[in-house]
Amino acid sequence: MRRAFLTVLAFFSLTVACAQAVDLPSWHGFVEQAYGGRVSRDSLTKHQNYNMLEQRWQLKTRYRIPGENALSRWNGVLTYKGDFLLDEYFGASGSYEVRECHVAFSPAGAVDIKAGRQVLTWGTGDYLFINDLFPKDYVSFYIGRDDEYLKKPSDALRVSAYPKIANIDFVVIPHFTPNTMPEGDRLSFFDSFQGGIAGRESDRNAVKPALQAENMQYALRVYRTFGSMEGALYYYRGFDPSPRSYLDEANRQLFYERLDAYGASVRSPFAGGISHAEVGYYRSRQDPNGTNRLVENSMFKGMVGYEKDLGHDLKVGGQYLYEQKLDYAEYQAALLPYDYFWDERRHLLTQRITKLYKNQTVMLGLFNFWSPSDRDGYARASCAYDMSDQWKLVVGVNIPWGEDMITDFGMMAKNKNAFVRVRYSF
Repeated sequence: MRRAFLTVLAFFSLTVACAQAVDLPSWHGFVEQAYGGRVSRDSLTKHQNYNMLEQRWQLKTRYRIPGENALSRWNGVLTYKGDFLLDEYFGASGSYEVRECHVAFSPAGAVDIKAGRQVLTWGTGDYLFINDLFPKDYVSFYIGRDDEYLKKPSDALRVSAYPKIANIDFVVIPHFTPNTMPEGDRLSFFDSFQGGIAGRESDRNAVKPALQAENMQYALRVYRTFGSMEGALYYYRGFDPSPRSYLDEANRQLFYERLDAYGASVRSPFAGGISHAEVGYYRSRQDPNGTNRLVENSMFKGMVGYEKDLGHDLKVGGQYLYEQKLDYAEYQAALLPYDYFWDERRHLLTQRITKLYKNQTVMLGLFNFWSPSDRDGYARASCAYDMSDQWKLVVGVNIPWGEDMITDFGMMAKNKNAFVRVRYSF
């Protein structure tokens, strides 16, 4: 299969060379080899000694639409980015993912439109998301893939308008894309149906919303600057991207409950650095009073953060996140004696340190999550070395830990790993 990967790579490289020879759009991308070895064996998963072994080839291009047509007059641009992945964790299976494929144009002076597959993101958090309810890939996050792969693409229509009073982003997503969560084959996790940490034997199933008009998702951001401060308001109507509610306990089925989210954020210079704050209210549309034990309650989230450049290529940052499950008394009253239950409040602190060396070609990074309420945490440390303009080497570790197997990081404690990625860009 490695020979097959090299053959496919050679074919696409020849295609790119031919395209450039006849003055078609220029192509860029990279080839990457990645390996993540487990710090401790995990007999519950498919491979006990590692959780990542893969070769990846990415190709991307931008193409300004020519000719005498509406898209050309509106400065239309086509963008494409796709990844071919040879995943040896699953028997050297090959797959191709289109991460971006959209057209962007400006039909009016103060309006931009982007239609097609795109990665959507907004909010102020660093690895923490309150009003950004667009899909994430937490499996990639835990096994050591590049940060690019934390964000998943969505098939969407995004309209941006810029009237004098404020800037507006409106997003319509016709097809629901959930978060990618641990399912036991690569990463073990807490399975409430089995009452403990589960691996390949987990047979739970998350039922996605059907593709129909009433299940379309909508997201709105209104933002503007006030001097040196930027403020934003957010609204989201759709589904929780993680399956937290129970559809059918007997058949081990979870589902993505309907959700309305309202929020706000500010970002501003402060004390020589940048501060930010964000709040969000999640309204559970299928259980607004919290009396249904099978459906996730409404929730409030708030976050403050600060980052500063200390000079000499040293940057530091920190955040505090507060979460509160609303209608908690009703939630407790609805529980059955054998139910697992979650606390009313959660506190989470994060810390980031980044230091550059050797003319900024070497970057050392440390990011820590720590929850004093859940008594768990997660350390991410890495060293990236730009060996040349084309070659890059990244090594690092992912160390989740916790005292309780049902908490976010505690359930991941068996998935500690050390990883290495080698990338050639072109």
